[in-house]
Amino acid sequence: MHNRTDIRLKPTITINAGDYKRLAELAVAAARLAVQSEALLLKLDRGHVVVDSDLENIVRMGSIVRYKTDTGDTRTITLVFPRDADISAGKVSVLTPMGTALLGLSAGQSATWTDHNSRKHELIVLSVGQAPPASSTHRGSDHPRHAILSGA
Repeated sequence: MHNRTDIRLKPTITINAGDYKRLAELAVAAARLAVQSEALLLKLDRGHVVVDSDLENIVRMGSIVRYKTDTGDTRTITLVFPRDADISAGKVSVLTPMGTALLGLSAGQSATWTDHNSRKHELIVLSVGQAPPASSTHRGSDHPRHAILSGA
């Protein structure tokens, strides 16, 4: 269980209304993945929800994110829904601790997250871009259970 005071220490995030709705549904459907679901719901709770305004510099679903790790490495990933995750292709699920940490941040902001081995990590977002429309659209059913059941 997370301590509610932790929320006040983390930056406010910005998220568009469409992503907010789909991610909230995903988090509820992922309740069997209690830790990831709770982390995503807590992140959404801190969010400043906006109607699909210009969010080019904010990490959202489909964003291409370049970040620097606490070890000094620079990496680039795309934030995706669970069924589209493919770590070998740099596609990171929003339900992973790192994916949840990145959501809603902008260049210059940092986030900490804990991996599955209980190791803490920190990253700094260097840049945020958006995937071309064809690759950032969510194909198939929007129902979050389909994303969970697909094995992602």
